[in-house]
Amino acid sequence: MKAAILAAGLGTRLLPLTRILPKALVPVCHRPLLGILLDRLAEAGFVQVAVNTHHLGEEILHFLGRGGPWGLQVQVSHEPEILGTGGGLRHLARLLGGGPFLALNADILTDLDLAALFAHRDPEAAATLVVHDRPPYNNVWLDGDGRVCGVGERPSQAVEPPLAYTGIQVVGLQMLMWLPGEGPLDLVAAWRQAIAAGARLAALTVSGHFWQDVGSRESYLAAHRRLLAGESPVLGRLLGPLADPLIAPDAQVAPGVHFGPGVVLGHRVRVGEGVSLENTVVLEEARVAAGVSLSGCVVAPGVRVTASARDEIIA
Repeated sequence: MKAAILAAGLGTRLLPLTRILPKALVPVCHRPLLGILLDRLAEAGFVQVAVNTHHLGEEILHFLGRGGPWGLQVQVSHEPEILGTGGGLRHLARLLGGGPFLALNADILTDLDLAALFAHRDPEAAATLVVHDRPPYNNVWLDGDGRVCGVGERPSQAVEPPLAYTGIQVVGLQMLMWLPGEGPLDLVAAWRQAIAAGARLAALTVSGHFWQDVGSRESYLAAHRRLLAGESPVLGRLLGPLADPLIAPDAQVAPGVHFGPGVVLGHRVRVGEGVSLENTVVLEEARVAAGVSLSGCVVAPGVRVTASARDEIIA
């Protein structure tokens, strides 16, 4: 089984953190997101994986070069000019030798059974989109046969209700004809062209699973709150023992620190006396000065925080 990870995005919703960290390497419970995805693919039995890069691509190369316990053949498609979701998928497909392959966005966390998704693809479809009911993201419309008939505006042949794209699909060999050329290309536009031409775009509807976008400050913090609350035993097993607060063993916490819910302190973090933290992730080697109060914050690696803040990315 083959898979592609779309990791070339600029991560603009996580600025200014993503000026120093590519989105795919932002840690979740001390583990880089890309490492979690590779672990899940390896456990599911995938053998060959291709990853695309652009912004801070050398950081991703360095991470992959350090290796991991994945046992995967990992290839990298670097994009000097960002190619968009469609153009990036086109180049990844070429690295993988065409479809079928599983494609995942790098900014989602889910405990869906990836091997089962691959096995239940529609072999006659250009692509099989994995969808679920997740307002307010529901904008994928299905017809009476359960096929995708539109993305965005409701087409006339759609039935209620719309569903949301999970960021996971199985790409068939036929999809490549809708990803022509060499330059940037939007994947949604390619889907729409395929639908308009009568191509089969299948939907695989899933439910009862953990799923979380981690591409914004709010969703990144929500992922940590949900994981620390034990909402996904599957992911919890990969991440190791979880507690709230989750404090790295080499972090230093002074006396009198108050912890609210949803707090993660990364490796070699130092927190001064009388600090108050809630719904906050402090990444490795950051310092929080005595008396500071942080709520709804993400603190970038190595930053020294000397003033209280709320609902900020501090970098």
